[in-house]
Amino acid sequence: IKLARKWWQIHKGGAYEIITFDHSFHGRTLATMSASGKPGWDTLFAPQVPGFPKADLNDIESVKRCITDKTVAVMLEPVQGEGGVIPADDAFMKELRQLTKERNLLLIVDEVQAGFGRTGKLFAYQHFGIEPDIMTLGKGIGGGVPLAALLCTDAVACFVPGDQGGTYNGNALMTAVGISVIEQLMAPGFLDSVIEKGRLLQSELLKLCSEFGLQGERGKGLLRALMLGRDIGASLVELAREHEPQGLLINSPKPDLLRFMPALNVTEEEILTMCTTLRVLLKKLN
Repeated sequence: IKLARKWWQIHKGGAYEIITFDHSFHGRTLATMSASGKPGWDTLFAPQVPGFPKADLNDIESVKRCITDKTVAVMLEPVQGEGGVIPADDAFMKELRQLTKERNLLLIVDEVQAGFGRTGKLFAYQHFGIEPDIMTLGKGIGGGVPLAALLCTDAVACFVPGDQGGTYNGNALMTAVGISVIEQLMAPGFLDSVIEKGRLLQSELLKLCSEFGLQGERGKGLLRALMLGRDIGASLVELAREHEPQGLLINSPKPDLLRFMPALNVTEEEILTMCTTLRVLLKKLN
């Protein structure tokens, strides 16, 4: 957000708006909460930071309607995680990249949840054959250690020393962990294994859909959702946590949906064990 706004202070004085999307999630600072389209966050800790008009994911016309002479960028998650694991359409991403180029706007991709191998590609935007101007990274980049990064093209890199910083920026321990994570991700066959295990998880979730009359599943790689068709997500989370002899930590970002983000080195046996336990829990609820 800061980089995009500074870029346009230099090249388009007075412009500051960044178009984001309904049901998106970009963070928990006041600015990133305002950028997010999470229901209820427009009043939590109000007033919001201005400058984040909302479009609809996979609707290019809604993006066009948001563009004004104050617009500097469009920011989105290639897969909306908190919104329910909703992937952007291939055609939409290509149209969005073309639109931002035509209107001389920056394209920002938030890869905090979907990036660093989570979808079977190093970065989720690579599924769509496009390249962004700015990219944010977090979560997976540190393999469990707190680490984040901002990347941009040379043409957009306008920060000077002092513009951006933080107490732990450049921390030696964290960056050493990040290097180790990158080495693991880039090891021959690792990302292929993420794709294969994602297919296994998808297959097992579809079996549960068939057995219990659930609505379906969606996602990319090892970022997947099970659409329950009714508001039993919270009940399943509680049952899973208390299950004996070994519980499960599962997540329900929406009442009618479960989200799955296993470790990228999860084993096939662990996936099958999880789905077997989930089958037991669904039988209990039914």
